[in-house]
Amino acid sequence: MTDNKVQRAGFQHSDYVMVPNSYGPRRDFRITVGLREGWDAEGRVYDISEAVRTAHAWMRRRVSAGLPALSGMFTRAEVTYAWPREDGTVGSDREPVAVFTGEAVHAYLGHLSDEAVEAMLNELAIELGAALGQERLYVSFCEQTWILDASEQKG
Repeated sequence: MTDNKVQRAGFQHSDYVMVPNSYGPRRDFRITVGLREGWDAEGRVYDISEAVRTAHAWMRRRVSAGLPALSGMFTRAEVTYAWPREDGTVGSDREPVAVFTGEAVHAYLGHLSDEAVEAMLNELAIELGAALGQERLYVSFCEQTWILDASEQKG
């Protein structure tokens, strides 16, 4: 913002100070969940608003129970990928995804261990996966990344 815009909003540069207990290590996260149900191109494609509603309901339940919740933003994207086929040709596809990104902001969640944040990420990812008919979910937090796969339990 320019000085004029800041002044028009009623704030001066000197009005801004660092919020107490807000300074700390950056702990950003990402959950990527497909929007196309199943593995077939004919699978139902959910709107990103379904993912937003699911996350919002999860957040409200946690906060209502006196528990912390993650907050962040959703974007719609497409994952593109390729794989070798048994006949020597190459297959490729693309898939619409919802990406939930954010940070475990130190001022609000700094008291939580990394393990507690990872547990919340897994919980939210699983809710998103169940709501959107997804078998595989991709999660990252700080320097770590992992995949949750529902089919691994079915063996």
